[in-house]
Amino acid sequence: MIKVVSFTICPFVQRITALLEAKNVPYQIEFISLKNKPQWFLDISPNGQVPVLVTDNNTALFESDAIAEYLDDAYPAIENDVLAEQKALDRAWSYQAAKHYLVQCSTMRSTDETTLNEREAKLAKAFIKAEANVVHPFWKGEHLSNVDMAWLPLLHRAAIIEQHSGHDFLASFPKVKAWQQALAKTGLFEQSVTTDFEEKFVSFYLSEETYLGRGCDPLQQGCAPSDSCQTGTCC
Repeated sequence: MIKVVSFTICPFVQRITALLEAKNVPYQIEFISLKNKPQWFLDISPNGQVPVLVTDNNTALFESDAIAEYLDDAYPAIENDVLAEQKALDRAWSYQAAKHYLVQCSTMRSTDETTLNEREAKLAKAFIKAEANVVHPFWKGEHLSNVDMAWLPLLHRAAIIEQHSGHDFLASFPKVKAWQQALAKTGLFEQSVTTDFEEKFVSFYLSEETYLGRGCDPLQQGCAPSDSCQTGTCC
């Protein structure tokens, strides 16, 4: 069985696990600490980053773009009969999502309102492009695609931030918002993460260290207490 090496709240990992879940491919997952990376992990990950996927042949693959392409080559695709030009467009739109993962991470970790606004403006560039191109209910219409899996981490995290803080990154993008809701109904948000994902995510991104966290009602279920973010890092 293939194995995914992961850090619990990493969006690059969730893209891969969402793809595996959508394909119904069995896999194991092993978690590491990015602050104390084991030597065996450094030996198989040239860039020292997650995800790493270890194949049935014990080959370690790295970089989420390459892993996603491997999964399409090695296992049945989510959608069939995709022409070469469309595959290229799908890869390009998937890259548009992945290159904004860390933009979203830094936005959520903003320590003050000015920083949040500046970073959110950069994040919004991704959603502006998606708003003009998404078809409902999913990226291409009625069926899921690799593009949906690439955007899923962004949309899932936006949903959690809205739920716990009231701040909606998608407030100005109704089509993207509808897309987010359609993806949520598939169950892939929950299936692609651990049972304690939301707790750890909230503890890191809605701690007292963040502007969004300080605006969160401490009595609201799932809102992070003031000392909740003493460990962890964004990948």
